[in-house]
Amino acid sequence: MENETVSKNFIEQIIEKDLAEGHCETVKTRFPPEPNGYLHIGHAKSILLNYGLAKKYGGQFNFRFDDTNPTKERTEFVESIKADVKWLGADWGDNLFYASDYFDQMYEAAITLIKKGKAYVSDLSAEEIREYRGTLTEPGKEDPYSNRSVEENLELFEGMKNGEFEDGSKVLRARIDMASSNINMRDPVIYRVAHMTHHNTGDKWCIYPMYDFAHPIEDAIEGITHSICTLEFEDHRPLYDWVVTELGYKKGPEGTPKQIEFAKLYLTNVVTGKRYIKRLVEEGIVDGWDDPRLVSIAALRRRGYTPESIQNFVELCGISKANSSVDYAMLEYCIREDLKMKRPRMMAVLDPVKVVIDNYPEGQVEQLPVDNNLENPELGSRTVPFTRELYIEREDFMEEPPKKYFRMFPGNEVRLMNAYFVKCVGCDKDADGNITTIHCTYDPESRGGNSPDGRKVKGTIHWVSAEYGKKVTVRLYENIVNEELGVYNEDGSLNLNPNSLTVLTESVVEPALMEAQAYESFQFVRQGFFCADYKDSKPGQPVFNRIVSLKSSFKLPS
Repeated sequence: MENETVSKNFIEQIIEKDLAEGHCETVKTRFPPEPNGYLHIGHAKSILLNYGLAKKYGGQFNFRFDDTNPTKERTEFVESIKADVKWLGADWGDNLFYASDYFDQMYEAAITLIKKGKAYVSDLSAEEIREYRGTLTEPGKEDPYSNRSVEENLELFEGMKNGEFEDGSKVLRARIDMASSNINMRDPVIYRVAHMTHHNTGDKWCIYPMYDFAHPIEDAIEGITHSICTLEFEDHRPLYDWVVTELGYKKGPEGTPKQIEFAKLYLTNVVTGKRYIKRLVEEGIVDGWDDPRLVSIAALRRRGYTPESIQNFVELCGISKANSSVDYAMLEYCIREDLKMKRPRMMAVLDPVKVVIDNYPEGQVEQLPVDNNLENPELGSRTVPFTRELYIEREDFMEEPPKKYFRMFPGNEVRLMNAYFVKCVGCDKDADGNITTIHCTYDPESRGGNSPDGRKVKGTIHWVSAEYGKKVTVRLYENIVNEELGVYNEDGSLNLNPNSLTVLTESVVEPALMEAQAYESFQFVRQGFFCADYKDSKPGQPVFNRIVSLKSSFKLPS
């Protein structure tokens, strides 16, 4: 029993203590994204954590849009976030909510605070409020408008709601403690005037609640027991508790809703900041928030990552109280591990050069049997057409090879994968000295890739029939930023990698790959894992994104 307790993360320990002591009967968690951009890999940790805890304790998982800031929110982001959460496997059932659904209750909550003498209308500008607030070492100064009567505050706040004041001219502040050591408690702004159309409520409101005021009320209304957020909100927890306590939702710090903070998921050398991604999108450097070079969840899905690989990645990262960074190579490890036994291994030649087997009968076609995945016989087999003329990778031939080069060169015998032994007898070149055709002879007795006389060859090469192979576009990705020089330049701009995208338009694949459906993934022999792009593929004309190469230096810690 003792070991079982040790293996639980600190959030599970808090939840189990609350259940045991009767602070809550049912666990209710939520994922509350702000619809002002696409979700990224860090959000996946929060989604899976909140959903996983609700599931583990037989509770309820709420999916709620924290849409209190109409200046940055769009329906496009709402829809993309829904798709991401669903794809990751977090099933919210009927529990989809919007913070804006509670605007009436939030307005009434503000009225309650004004009547209790716990909130007042201030005419200070945003700059003056910052000035009056003080610093980490100096206490704040009283707001000159903090002594307004309850009646005057109620009248002014109603005027704010009715559109009588311009944006920025008035705010509602909570009256807490201008001398508090926690700056968040120095009479924070809880409502501001903003004449803006909201994606959900239209023009009903011209005042909007601030996040720190709205969020605890949303949690309380929905009966959330454990409000799990990242570490930067730790200093906001006293304000969270103040709001729900003053409004009568809970009596003391042990009650629920209870805020718990955990460490964010940081990936090394990647761009997650919405501001930077927005600029990349607007400047056309990437082709949208789901460009496969980004780490938004939509981008990872488009590139070919699976929900299982991201679930495994989040699990390996663990839940802690200390911020740390994780190498991107660990995410790549997780997708390799997920796909290697599941996906068929297909033949694709990315940079083709023609091979002619001079002694192979012209016009003959053989359908050779090929295992779909040698490590997983359950995936079955297929046949691949073999003809006199083939394509192989240009790098698999050298006219004058160095020592220990075991692929194709004049006089050397190699195995064509699942086919025959062939011996290179020469090559043709164009006027510039580029190799245009390689000539070989084959041993008809070696069908299937083994010779009856027992002779061995050291090189095995994949190939595609020149007659039946199909030309496709293949995209190879590198990090969008230059890892060696760092993500950011001195001026704060992104240090972009000019080689982050390589587009190959002459690649040739075996015919079966032309039927690839959007998001369907394959292992291309020796080249890596690839996925049919959902955006640019057309029926019978797939475009393939490389998800990840086959090899990695990453090792899981033992």
